[in-house]
Amino acid sequence: MAKIQAQPFRLALCQLAPSTANKQENIATAQRAVKAAAASTPKPDLIVLPEIWNSPYAVPSFREYAEPIPAVGGKDEGEGETIKAMREMAREAGVWLIGGSIPEIEASTDSIYNTATVYDPHGNIVAKHRKVHLFNINIPGKQVFEESQTLTAGSSLTTFTAPFGKIGVGICYDIRFPEMAMVAARQGCIAMIYPSAFNVTTGPMHWTLLQRARAVDNQMYVSMCSPSRSPTASYQAWGHSMVVNPLGEVLCEADEHEAILYADIDPSALATVRQNIPVTNQRRFDVYPDVAK
Repeated sequence: MAKIQAQPFRLALCQLAPSTANKQENIATAQRAVKAAAASTPKPDLIVLPEIWNSPYAVPSFREYAEPIPAVGGKDEGEGETIKAMREMAREAGVWLIGGSIPEIEASTDSIYNTATVYDPHGNIVAKHRKVHLFNINIPGKQVFEESQTLTAGSSLTTFTAPFGKIGVGICYDIRFPEMAMVAARQGCIAMIYPSAFNVTTGPMHWTLLQRARAVDNQMYVSMCSPSRSPTASYQAWGHSMVVNPLGEVLCEADEHEAILYADIDPSALATVRQNIPVTNQRRFDVYPDVAK
């Protein structure tokens, strides 16, 4: 397990209004939310947006709303309007920003990805995560949703290091695969953050359970940021954006409506939990493999 190098910071989750068919309107909604979050006292260090917030959450829409996204550290030439807007949000607010996720098009392959980007306070892209696990379900009589009809899966795990510590990033369905959080924790991450959009079928079943499980298993903070719910939307998001501490306790939770949540993240809580319940030092890698290697 890598040594934790972090300091306390304030996290803000923007549970945005559901996306409309108008991308500019969706961008304006995000801009207002980030500005409002940054204006709070104390000011947050890290602000998070939800999954697929600039586009309707619908498989047929992903290609239509997709934009090119530069590589980490890449120049902003040829990037889409949403990326330009998120760079400016981070710069104007003077915060670190996990910009939720948007549909990305890769020009060289014509592939579409569900991609989260992370910005420093200068508007530089410092991390880029393509959703690794695509949400393909077919529940007879209830729901059919197959992201793979349009999307291509990412093929790498993602972390970034800010002055307040190292953070792991996933997207929604990624949280159901515990290996991602295990690897992040063993690489020194103090939190896993997942822009997400569970629906009203899976949300009541597993939204809270999965966050508490990942937090307890890895003795780290875990958070999911969702869009709010709309009775007229084709995809009904569960909402309930949340932050869970290393003991598995829910620090804050929204309902289904628009909201901005704040949580104070204390890295010393990780050390305390790991000392009191020392599973970190008692794992038996002579019996089972270390997924982080």
